[in-house]
Amino acid sequence: MEENFLTLNINDGPLVATAIHNGHLIRDELVPLLKLSEAERLREEDPFTSDWVTVGDTRIIVNRSRFEVDLNRARDKAVYRNPEDAWGLDTWHIQLEEDIVNRSLNLYDKFYATLNKQLKSIESRYGKFVVFDIHSYNHRRNRSNKTQADPKDNPEINIGTSNMNETIWRPLVNRFINDLKSHRCEGRQLDVRENIKFKGGHMARCIHNNFPNSGLALAIEVKKFYMDEWTGRGYQSEIDFVGRALVSTINGVLQELEKLQT
Repeated sequence: MEENFLTLNINDGPLVATAIHNGHLIRDELVPLLKLSEAERLREEDPFTSDWVTVGDTRIIVNRSRFEVDLNRARDKAVYRNPEDAWGLDTWHIQLEEDIVNRSLNLYDKFYATLNKQLKSIESRYGKFVVFDIHSYNHRRNRSNKTQADPKDNPEINIGTSNMNETIWRPLVNRFINDLKSHRCEGRQLDVRENIKFKGGHMARCIHNNFPNSGLALAIEVKKFYMDEWTGRGYQSEIDFVGRALVSTINGVLQELEKLQT
């Protein structure tokens, strides 16, 4: 694997956690081509999501920025070439040459080869498995006053479940969401809803397509209430709250997996 591309921690168990947009690193040849500042990049990345992969037995953290290659998009859209690919941001000083794009796509191919290898190994040992596909999203788009988006359409945690096998996985999904909602911190509970803001990205679809009866990908999008999305500063108490809430779901997920195995 390319140096500094990802961190892979393999342990026994049917639970996998990924933070594929956590990374901020950019390979050297791309740095002078970037038009965006580090702060602009950081805002669209998913800082601190690597803190939450402890919910999985096997843990995958991608250290490279989505502005180098976006692993949650289809391969032909994984490298941002135009502003419309990147939330209207003008990413590059020049049009990227194909050899540069192909070097980024090599990382894409290596990631999915690594992911599929690990999931096939887990499938062979445990029959069924769950992937916690952890992301975050912005909700204060107005920089001048940082007004937050309407909470009605922006839950604190959005669970995306598109393209999964409903017959097999619905009881486990319901248990996971209910357990996540039930976790309390100083009397507060998280606002957790399903398929409100996001329905799951490319990686979740790939897992469901490749492992339709054995793998569930829970696309977990955490609203950036746990940080200042404009400065990148994290709020440790909220980061810890989300982490504990995710860990609180493990026993229920394992119980539901055991029911499915029998």
